[in-house]
Amino acid sequence: MTSPTFRTLDDVHYGRVEQVSPLIRRVIAENPSKFTYRGTGTYILGHGDVVVIDPGPRLESHRDALAAALAGDRVRAILVTHCHSDHSPLAAWLHADTGAPTYAYGPHPPPDPRWKELARDGADDAASDASGDQDPVETEESTDYEFAPSIALADGDRVPETPGLTITAVYTPGHTSNHMCWALAEERALFTGDHVMGWSTTVVSPPDGDMADYVSSLRKVAGREDSVLWPTHGPPRDDAAEFVGALVAHRLEREQGILAALDSGFATIREIVGLLYADVRQELHQAAGMSVWSHLLKLLAEGQVEVEGSGPAALVARYHRVR
Repeated sequence: MTSPTFRTLDDVHYGRVEQVSPLIRRVIAENPSKFTYRGTGTYILGHGDVVVIDPGPRLESHRDALAAALAGDRVRAILVTHCHSDHSPLAAWLHADTGAPTYAYGPHPPPDPRWKELARDGADDAASDASGDQDPVETEESTDYEFAPSIALADGDRVPETPGLTITAVYTPGHTSNHMCWALAEERALFTGDHVMGWSTTVVSPPDGDMADYVSSLRKVAGREDSVLWPTHGPPRDDAAEFVGALVAHRLEREQGILAALDSGFATIREIVGLLYADVRQELHQAAGMSVWSHLLKLLAEGQVEVEGSGPAALVARYHRVR
């Protein structure tokens, strides 16, 4: 299977404010992980009157670094791409410290216990092999359910009262249902949160993660005319249309692989993962199962597949092609 060309982010200096473009500074939190890569990059836009994007995790060292970086500036707006716990928690502190309003699409929807149970039980099955069940592993970031923006914005809305900065909301659901990118007109830059990451593909984990929405949102970004993408994790991309187009192609190729697996008689997510991810380490199969599940839910909604019986479209269900 072909993959997009990813890039690395080297020489990371945690807590240091870096001028990465004429209007953009970045401070990276020391929270590296399999989800955050080198860490969460908080962006500061402008000079004097500034806007902060994704203040980051509840981490004392990062809070202190941001306070130092913002000394002498007036924070006019705090923008959040989505509510995973490496992006939004410090927004509350920054709002209290500066009085600046927070902007986002909205809070993260509350968890659905029924879906969570299906995901947990099914993911264990999807990750197991002939030798027995694997220990559960994390398949997505933890969520900041406490965050709610001062002002909710919709797609195309402009962030108000940001002198010298023209910032527009670009709604991109998929990774989460409330994911918002932010466009800076003065540099034709798009801050992509976790929707597009230069170093890796993005986790799309049901039920809040939605593969149909995600692919649609990727196409939306690919059709824009941004000069550079600034992810919250990883390096910038100056090849927006080409790179995002490759991400779409990668997802659709995976989808065709799933359909081919169903045609060959592989009916469960566990079976499909074992086939399509045979060259991937076993401990990553649980996360792969969530990805396959999200694709199957998309295909189910499109009428291309059906789930056996009348039970829920769960990780432990059996799926078939619709003929």
